[in-house]
Amino acid sequence: MADDTSIFIGASRKPDDSYQRAENLLLQYGNRHGLVTGATGTGKTVSLQILAEGFSNAGVPVFCADIKGDLSGIAMMGTAQDFLVKRAEQVKLDPYDFQEFPVIFWDLFGEQGHPIRATISEMGPLLLSRLMNLTDAQEGIMNIAFRIADEEGLLLLDMKDLQALLANIAERAEEISARYGNVTKPSVGAIQRTLLVLEQQGAANFFGEPALRIADIMRTTRDGRGAISVLAADKLMMNPRLYATFLLWLMSELFEELPEVGDPDKPKLVFFFDEAHLLFDEAPKVLIDRVEQVVRLIRSKGVGVYFVTQNPLDIPEKVLAQLGNRVQHALRAYTPREQQAVRTAAETFRPNPDFDCATAITQLATGEALVSTLEAKGIPSMVQRTLIRPPSSRLGPITPAERQKLIGESPVTGQYDQVIDRESAFEMLQKKAKEAQDAEAQAQQAGTGGSRWTIPGFGNDDPAPQSGGRRAPAPRPSNRQTVAEAAIKSVVRSVGSSVGRAIVRGILGSLSRGR
Repeated sequence: MADDTSIFIGASRKPDDSYQRAENLLLQYGNRHGLVTGATGTGKTVSLQILAEGFSNAGVPVFCADIKGDLSGIAMMGTAQDFLVKRAEQVKLDPYDFQEFPVIFWDLFGEQGHPIRATISEMGPLLLSRLMNLTDAQEGIMNIAFRIADEEGLLLLDMKDLQALLANIAERAEEISARYGNVTKPSVGAIQRTLLVLEQQGAANFFGEPALRIADIMRTTRDGRGAISVLAADKLMMNPRLYATFLLWLMSELFEELPEVGDPDKPKLVFFFDEAHLLFDEAPKVLIDRVEQVVRLIRSKGVGVYFVTQNPLDIPEKVLAQLGNRVQHALRAYTPREQQAVRTAAETFRPNPDFDCATAITQLATGEALVSTLEAKGIPSMVQRTLIRPPSSRLGPITPAERQKLIGESPVTGQYDQVIDRESAFEMLQKKAKEAQDAEAQAQQAGTGGSRWTIPGFGNDDPAPQSGGRRAPAPRPSNRQTVAEAAIKSVVRSVGSSVGRAIVRGILGSLSRGR
């Protein structure tokens, strides 16, 4: 049975289906990542729920996505039901106590939880290009846009800031092309149209301030339990690319902000990535390589990443190799790809001579799984056919009234509700454009004002006619700047600041904020 150093997952069975032993996940290896896979309806959500309960009781904060709304029940105390009590007896869970867990509900749209926001600068050009599905040429322009924003001290906080910057880049396309390479107005226009589509899909709710503070998803309660942050993702899944990009951004933020801790006695945070295939679908190789790098290195920050998906083939091989704790529910094997998935899943386990792993995967009942976790010295345990323990919290969703009550009592209530719109690129570019226009107007007024005093060669003198009724020839063109041109160029130069030039971006292109 579980103790202070492990999480009780369930009980393995002998070949005759009798009780064999308790199967636990050691907390000291909880940051070695994990994988929960299985076909729809085989019990993945319950496995995620009991793991989240176990980590919370051990004092480890948890962040997870609630795709169907079922996971929200973790916030309420469970009730005795015949099939749950029977399962508790089968796995020798005694006593079978019910409890509610400290949950903070989040929602990118601010409807079923506290709003989550990030700034455009924090997202960075790589993830933003992934979100917008930009071409290579368009991604190059996006990188140039961020470079210019950094150099010229332009804060990119929300979508109107990025729109204003792109419009400015289109106006300065010739100048910028000479410095950074070809920037065409049609390509900039294509990016602007994509931003408009994103805005219509609701992504504008995500970009802005106040941005999510990582500390708010790493809370513990007064009784020492880890808070469980549940992201309402049912509506978010209508835009799966936004969902995947958001979780990637959150993972990169954790990587950039958290200090190195080596191998702690228990994780600092556990991160469940449901519908993980969305992260890798049509992702460019450079992004997959960086995700693999983050997954490999974030372990030393004390963060465990657990991918939840239907098919183990959804996870790239380099990432799959980093996942030490495995819970494999049933897979169906009707098509060649499904049969390949079964073989792949079976080959990733340490074999058990008591049964054929590939055959067992197709015969597992609901709530049953093949389990292998890391044992002493980080060695994978022999795979065991395991009955998953019943949850202590409610099985199924909570009501809207219960959700609103919990949101109102949340420790972050009031911190993210109101949008903050401080001066940023949109306002700064508007201000500087007005300054340039005013300077040009003043220059024209000075040249055509009531005074007849003129400065020769500046084009504002009115030469008298020469003899014979002809006017004097127009002065030759000068290479000197007009007052307006000088003012405009001065404004452009003045945009740069030491702060802007000091911006540094992290491994996934997001803003590396100082600790």
